Amino acid sequence: MSRDTKIVATLGPASSDAEVLERMIRAGVDVVRLNFSHGKPQDHVDRARLVREVAARVGRPVGILADLQGPKIRVGKFADGKTWLEQGAHFILDARCDLGNNERVGLDYKDLTRDVSAGSVLLLDDGRIVLDVQRVVGSEIFTVVRHGGELSDNKGINRQGGGLSAPALTAKDMEDIRTAASIEVDFVAVSFPKSAADMYMAKQLIHAAGGQAQTIAKIERVEAVAALEEILDASDGLMVARGDLAVEVGDAAVPALQKRMIRL
Repeated sequence: MSRDTKIVATLGPASSDAEVLERMIRAGVDVVRLNFSHGKPQDHVDRARLVREVAARVGRPVGILADLQGPKIRVGKFADGKTWLEQGAHFILDARCDLGNNERVGLDYKDLTRDVSAGSVLLLDDGRIVLDVQRVVGSEIFTVVRHGGELSDNKGINRQGGGLSAPALTAKDMEDIRTAASIEVDFVAVSFPKSAADMYMAKQLIHAAGGQAQTIAKIERVEAVAALEEILDASDGLMVARGDLAVEVGDAAVPALQKRMIRL
């Protein structure tokens, strides 16, 4: 196992079985990723313990990466679990809506109304749905569907060109850092950092919790691209988060940006 390129595998319910995990490690997994967007703290504690037990039995060092959820910039839930948006239809994103329908849906990220205005373009579900903002009135964002399709519960929201003000580290992330430190993970990945300050804050929280983990900056915001060098100075590694990054900058821009990140 002397290759320079390492294999990172995300653990889920199916791969949290000792036998399955052993086969994965023998097949070449170098780092396991604990996705803190899902599961309870105890789930991550149990998985970290299992990884170390199996890795010791196999006789291979395996790192553990805690991937923080970051801000939940998502739509809310629908009464029927989903809806269909027709091109040209009017649709409202409403911070006060509890259960959505084919006319409106709620927002997990209530401050979206402050971050957009007439002319903003919102991309939902990794860019599959495109909405043109017409106006913002109180808690409601009035839009017209440019590209429609099925929209279901809790799909992500990006603003074309960036500009969302949500902080990289939420209260949940801060609590999850304490959990990550308690199980002595090797790496903590910070979602949606916009500046070096976000990474320095993560380092401080890790050290305050007694952890020694290295920090990984997930580059997935336009603002992060602009501040790339200062973010790298404040980080131990980076993750090219091509999904969200592509939604904000466009698919065509990602390969060149990825090469620039690796070069830096």
